[in-house]
Amino acid sequence: MSRAVALRLGAFAGAVALAFGAAFGIGSAIDPIAAADDTSAAPAHGEEMGGMEQTSGHGGHDGGGQLPGLAVSEAGYTFAPAQTSFTSGEKTGLRFTIQGPDGKPVTRYTKTHEKDLHLIVVRRDLSGFRHVHPTMAADGTWSIPFTFTAGGTWRLYADFQPAGHDSTITLGTDVNVTGMYVPVPVADPASIYSFDGYDVTLQGTPVAGKESELTFTVSRDGKPVTDLQPYLGAFGHLVSLRGGDLAYLHNHPAEHAEPGMKGGPSITFGTTFPTAATYSLFLDFQHAGKVHTAEFTVKVGSTGTTIVPPTAVPTAVPTTSKTPAHAETPHGH
Repeated sequence: MSRAVALRLGAFAGAVALAFGAAFGIGSAIDPIAAADDTSAAPAHGEEMGGMEQTSGHGGHDGGGQLPGLAVSEAGYTFAPAQTSFTSGEKTGLRFTIQGPDGKPVTRYTKTHEKDLHLIVVRRDLSGFRHVHPTMAADGTWSIPFTFTAGGTWRLYADFQPAGHDSTITLGTDVNVTGMYVPVPVADPASIYSFDGYDVTLQGTPVAGKESELTFTVSRDGKPVTDLQPYLGAFGHLVSLRGGDLAYLHNHPAEHAEPGMKGGPSITFGTTFPTAATYSLFLDFQHAGKVHTAEFTVKVGSTGTTIVPPTAVPTAVPTTSKTPAHAETPHGH
């Protein structure tokens, strides 16, 4: 084969690869719209299950219908970002509105977990998780300074309750970030996560479709932490994302916390994983005036699956890991 023919073939292959990449990016940014009359989409927030409060209501889903966070529009409300393309490493502003059934931005909300709206940002390989709280302008536009730490497709979740609506809604949409993309593999299941002198241990026996009790125990430098501070009205905040489609579960512990109270070392959650799958769990807790995040991988089966003990203690690893994504940019809580 002559060099000229080889060059022409190489250029053709490059064009095909570029076209495929563009098609993938466009496809990943298109989100389904849940039917407005689909009452199975998510049970109401604050639903009581087995005596433990499922404050987001998502934990009680039976696996049928549309799970939270998979649709960009539901019950007449639409998650509308001002832009969907960003550059990694550049400080920018995330701006968006929640459009109501009348097509206008929503400006009145009912507080849930002490905030009008919760914004979760995570790359689709489940790295770079952040839970932040933007501010709303009078016209209903939400905004927050933000830096995407790496290239790739990122998922945004808006968790909110419009004033007058009887439940919380979780909407999700994708944005594309240019820059270096190095896939981060999901961590193997383990019962302990260690970082910055903290050890967080997870115990439980989750079963798909049934309420499961999960207990996180926090220690620092080998000593139990007994002075956890209230954060969003509790001593911990848990978000679980299902591997594959990134369906969203959002639960708080059974125990509520008032200002001035101290908690720990254990935080217990009542949660229901809707299907057998692998889930990534992100626990936020506040100690010594700072919000920290512990991350776990849990495989849930149709029968009780004891969370496995670690073969080694996971620790913070270099730049492509999940942990630096928390450290490089302030939480914004």
